[in-house]
Amino acid sequence: QVQLVESGGGLVQAGGSLRLSCVASGRTFSTYHMGWFRQAPGKEREFVARISMRGLSTDYADSVKGRFTISRDNAKNTVYLQMNSLKPEDTAVYYCNANSAWSRAPSNYWGQGTQVTVSS
Repeated sequence: QVQLVESGGGLVQAGGSLRLSCVASGRTFSTYHMGWFRQAPGKEREFVARISMRGLSTDYADSVKGRFTISRDNAKNTVYLQMNSLKPEDTAVYYCNANSAWSRAPSNYWGQGTQVTVSS
């Protein structure tokens, strides 16, 4: 089992940047593909980005492609989401997810989430 803790959210103006971090407990971080999801008020949780176990493959939702970058540091048990050119529609609670399968569908391993608010 893996426990996840996100950080780095906050309030930013449109066009600004934030970097989210997610630290995983345990020694098995490198055996999980990692993903970021988000949930805006009144909407379902949606896929944002994912990265493979060794960081060789990434995948992005069309809505963030070219603006967000996912990366990981297995030595630090951490996955990052660099968010640039932020838009008000990026406002949401962002969650990281650890998955043994390479899939956009999430597993049951979630962090508590971090709030990102983008003002216009």
